[in-house]
Amino acid sequence: MPHFDMLLLIALAGFYAGIQNTLAGGGSFITFPTLMLAAGLNPLAANITSTIALFPNQITSSLAGRRLAGGVGQMSLGKLFTLSVAGGLCGAVLLLNTPVSFFTRLVPWLVLFATSVFAWGSFRQKPLHAAGDFPVPLLGTVQFLIGIYGGYFGGGIGFLMLATLIISGQEVRMATATKNILAMAMNASAALLFVFSARVDWPAAFALALGGVGGGFAGNWLVYRLPESILRGFVVLVGFALTIWLFMR
Repeated sequence: MPHFDMLLLIALAGFYAGIQNTLAGGGSFITFPTLMLAAGLNPLAANITSTIALFPNQITSSLAGRRLAGGVGQMSLGKLFTLSVAGGLCGAVLLLNTPVSFFTRLVPWLVLFATSVFAWGSFRQKPLHAAGDFPVPLLGTVQFLIGIYGGYFGGGIGFLMLATLIISGQEVRMATATKNILAMAMNASAALLFVFSARVDWPAAFALALGGVGGGFAGNWLVYRLPESILRGFVVLVGFALTIWLFMR
């Protein structure tokens, strides 16, 4: 069990992650290494603990924009929600059955992929334009696969969904609200399984969750006061530094 000063550090990381998720996304890039360094968790336990701890913050974000969310053509929001829950459940089951040694070798590649997706979504020069007429079966398949990835690791899922929804025909504000709800859905199914896992560090999870909730409120206050590009740039730097560290350790 982490000492009080370590729990305080974890709570502060959760507070920043809550702000980060509210303003720009990418809070797990902060919580994941903090749990490994401050709480001494292995990558698998850190990933599971972080998913549970940040879930309350995701509920708040999804509820805040629920009126703007919607489906795409014949693919209703309810169908996308169901696919996200199913995918998240599959990803969570896959993660719980992954040996720690294998996940430890895999996680640098996952972080590299997630950081690259985040960087692409944050700093691409040209905005995505809605293509429309996106085949419904393809949209459902892509969302289910994103759900599996979200339940297994989750880094970068926001931009993966945002890109898919905008290409499918949603405008940016609606796509942002929709992806928040779908991210909550896939993590809800994962968190439901993870709470029964012996790998959860509950003191660290509670500290992280309390910080995350506080950060969510602070993020709502700061949303019109801080440049989002600075926060996104910091996440990208942390992500690539974390990738290098994970490959070297």
